[in-house]
Amino acid sequence: MNSTDFYADAEQFLMSIDADWKNLIATVGRCEFTPQAEREPYEALVRAVAYQQLSTKAGNSIFGKFLLHFGGFPNPEQLISAEFDDLRAVGFSGRKIETIKGIAQASLIGLIPSRDLAERMSNEALIEQLVTLKGIGQWTVEMMLMFTLRRMDILPADDLGIVEGYKRLKKLDVAPKRKQMAEIGTAWSPYRSVASWYLWRVPK
Repeated sequence: MNSTDFYADAEQFLMSIDADWKNLIATVGRCEFTPQAEREPYEALVRAVAYQQLSTKAGNSIFGKFLLHFGGFPNPEQLISAEFDDLRAVGFSGRKIETIKGIAQASLIGLIPSRDLAERMSNEALIEQLVTLKGIGQWTVEMMLMFTLRRMDILPADDLGIVEGYKRLKKLDVAPKRKQMAEIGTAWSPYRSVASWYLWRVPK
């Protein structure tokens, strides 16, 4: 099945859940979820850390400066040898610098799998292996699963945009916590990545 057919099936499935989902999909329009399949897990993890706890606009600004500093995306050796003060000037916090340098080191020693190997690993196995890295939590790995490995049934249940989107969709007074969000999301399987994409776009 090609991506167009898959997204069409996902849209029909989600619209059948209730009137709120039907209205959301009618308002937002066709799903344009675009994974970056050419990236390696190393690059995907660095990108995810760069955007942690930032708005898309702020993340784009900092990451743009990061790419400009290196003249493109740095390989692990370049990132490891980069000066702390140069990365601070880009806009990264000290903690993020420590984390992305740790990712680069882990890539060199094989703790971060190549794309080919990652393709053959389950979601659970990748999460279990990668959250052992300092500063890498489940959300970071889930972003990689969705946007690099094209896994179509991922719900980052503690993602701020998703929980706030669901809160607005359902007109709730309080956004659901991670465990509750994960339980709610079971009804969206096997299209939870598409559901996540729509929840990020719930109109404000």
